[in-house]
Amino acid sequence: MLPVAVTQMPNARRPLKSRQTGWARALAQFLVRRRISPNAISVLSIFFAVGAGVAFYFASPDNSFRYAQMLVIAAVAIQGRLLCNLLDGMVAVEGGRKTKSGEVFNDLPDRIADTIIFVPAGYAVHTFPFGRELGWAAALLAVFTAYVRMMGGAAGLEQSFMGPMAKQHRMAALTAACVLSLFESWVLDTGRLLWIALIIIVLGCVVTIVLRTVKIVRGLETR
Repeated sequence: MLPVAVTQMPNARRPLKSRQTGWARALAQFLVRRRISPNAISVLSIFFAVGAGVAFYFASPDNSFRYAQMLVIAAVAIQGRLLCNLLDGMVAVEGGRKTKSGEVFNDLPDRIADTIIFVPAGYAVHTFPFGRELGWAAALLAVFTAYVRMMGGAAGLEQSFMGPMAKQHRMAALTAACVLSLFESWVLDTGRLLWIALIIIVLGCVVTIVLRTVKIVRGLETR
């Protein structure tokens, strides 16, 4: 019953300002003209996530130069994943190419991508306390934030995309850590920034889950 309830929601779409930018509209229109399926774009996001995950897995704090190289690749792949997340919805909605199975392709690849990215990110900082555990925790909590959001939709409420650690915030924090890691060897141990980012993401996800749950409970009680 969950997919049906979510589909019937008046607003089950993440609000993104980037949809209004000229470059995003032009790229979406290009994909529509080429008759690219929004579902195919959603699936492509998984491949970008795999690229980020592989880069994280082979990043080793023991070799600062290689570590920086891998994290740059991870940052680019993460942005590729987010670009797919932006364009699939634009092609489907603005481009008029919605499919009956669109809700599955819109959400399931995101959950797969979160896991593929965060678990290896933990292995990239395995030399720090609870590094691997932080990666697994971030992956689990990222999926749980989406579960709570969709639970609200299944209950008949408007889906809440509130943070402080919604998907775009998680990916922004991880990307920032990757980019800043290029310079961290000047002042910090290699891998420290990514380790800190994972801690922030884990704590932020916990807060997000609590806030979304409270909002759902209040919404149901006041109906």
